[in-house]
Amino acid sequence: MIGRPEMRKVVESYDAEKVTICALGSHSALDILDGAKDEGFRTMAVCQKGRERPYRAFGRIVDDVLTLDAFSGVLDEGVQEELRARNVIFVPHRAFTTYLDYDSIEERFRVPVFGNREMLRIEQRTGAKNQYGLLEDAGIRTPKRVAGPEEIAGPVIVKVQEAKRKAERAFFVAGSYEDFKEASERRMRSGLVSAEGLRSAVIEELVVGASFNFNYFYSPLTEEVEFLGVDRRLQTNLSDFVALPAEQQLRLDVQVQNIEIGHTPATIRESMLEKVFDMGERFARAAKKAYPPGLIGPFALQGVVTVGLEIVVFDVSPRVPGSPILATTSPYSKYYFGEVVGTGRRIAMEVRRAVSTGRLGDLVT
Repeated sequence: MIGRPEMRKVVESYDAEKVTICALGSHSALDILDGAKDEGFRTMAVCQKGRERPYRAFGRIVDDVLTLDAFSGVLDEGVQEELRARNVIFVPHRAFTTYLDYDSIEERFRVPVFGNREMLRIEQRTGAKNQYGLLEDAGIRTPKRVAGPEEIAGPVIVKVQEAKRKAERAFFVAGSYEDFKEASERRMRSGLVSAEGLRSAVIEELVVGASFNFNYFYSPLTEEVEFLGVDRRLQTNLSDFVALPAEQQLRLDVQVQNIEIGHTPATIRESMLEKVFDMGERFARAAKKAYPPGLIGPFALQGVVTVGLEIVVFDVSPRVPGSPILATTSPYSKYYFGEVVGTGRRIAMEVRRAVSTGRLGDLVT
């Protein structure tokens, strides 16, 4: 593991007037870089050849585009040396952990990362200190997990890694062991999932409710958790398939998938905000205990609100959650700052404050 003291020394060597905020050119990089520009920072996108066009098209917010043959090229010693020479603070998002493996991020990427790089691994949902354990330690309700398909005794959702796209999970609903076998066999025949993937699938109670992604920001400088806002995910092909009349759904032989493809804004009623605040604070405390120094910057808790107004969380994002819609639609950030602030700008605001107070080392690992 790359030690935090090492990254502190790197940022202490930086020219504080020339800090550059950088991200891989994918996922939510535009939100990150736009927010950095709002706070007066230089910006850089590290792109994979053939995927750089958006970052050149929006040149107002991207000062430099570094194009590599593959995203994994960011691990090359020469590339890392160039990033450090440009005073880069690297902001991780989901694509960062998709195209680079966790071991390489923890042991080979010697560029200061905004956030806690060790916590990125909890998205695997495996290991001793995974996201399920953190949610349990925080006292946050999660769907009950079923030990195996033979134990299915009611509606469950099965989450299994896709056979070809390792970063994506296939989801399907089953009400019995027979349902599970039928759905599994159909997906294996189509090549969507493998027998190996099914053996390690997560089977959870199907919780029915309104879906919400609760986006937060933990500031090491103030030691406070802020609630930045809510978004909901558009998923292909689920989102539009379920909009069809039930009669048509039954006639169509469509294999439904949950691939996130976009975002829509949302709010939550004010009487729920106390629960939302409390949930974020409890998770931050649990993370600090399990993964010191704990959360740094943005994180999200994804779940549903039931008819009984209980929040049930089924996923955690310990980095930029990928909700760029917040930059234009969140009333909650406006309540804090007097203007709408998205995740990218909130990161840049924290970096700006750390630069001005000599605490940049507190934001990186």
